[in-house]
Amino acid sequence: MTAMPLVLMYHSVTKYDDDPLNITVSPDRFAAQLRWLARRGLRGVSMRELMAARRAGTAGRLVGLTFDDGYADFVSEVVPALLRHHFTATVFMVSGRLGGSNEWDAGYPVKPLMDADDLRRVARQGMEVGSHSVVHPSLTSLTGTELRHELTASKAALEEIVDAEVTGFCYPYGHVGAREVAAARGAGYDYACAIWKSEHTGPHALPRTYIGDRDGALRLRAKWMRHRMRWGS
Repeated sequence: MTAMPLVLMYHSVTKYDDDPLNITVSPDRFAAQLRWLARRGLRGVSMRELMAARRAGTAGRLVGLTFDDGYADFVSEVVPALLRHHFTATVFMVSGRLGGSNEWDAGYPVKPLMDADDLRRVARQGMEVGSHSVVHPSLTSLTGTELRHELTASKAALEEIVDAEVTGFCYPYGHVGAREVAAARGAGYDYACAIWKSEHTGPHALPRTYIGDRDGALRLRAKWMRHRMRWGS
């Protein structure tokens, strides 16, 4: 199978007391993870930069860094840490929840999301803003009309905010099938991120490697080696 780039999947980076969904990494752990990449001569980049480098054949030491949902701590914790290493990243924003919270995680800890000003700020700092749908539904459960709306309305809304083309998409919950891949391509996205390897794996269903707060140096190395063995990259 065609080699796939190493893409790391994050959500939130902040201090926490309770994290039942395992979506939060502490700032100290995140800083250590970035240092681990840098010490190995790897550079964390946005998906936009990674995909362009792959087309040019220059992606050998690049690692995609992605952050799902658009949590407010992307501004306060993630971007400053990235900039210290001259890294970039992609944040996939739920366009219909700007300035709100993770309502789709009902019954779990509430996490605030970025607002429009935050998005413009991180875009000016060199981060890529991608789409994560309008309201974070499982796309495989939607009608065709609903699916198209989640893909196209989120893209248009985010493009208006950051005054730039939004070329990347991320499937909520990682739920994706052939219909969703075709719809993402048809909506004008250059690439789309999934979670798991599947029969749909390709530019519009890119697998990613989950990174959590337990991932210290040994676990990071194991995940890096597993990716290289699986994909030959």
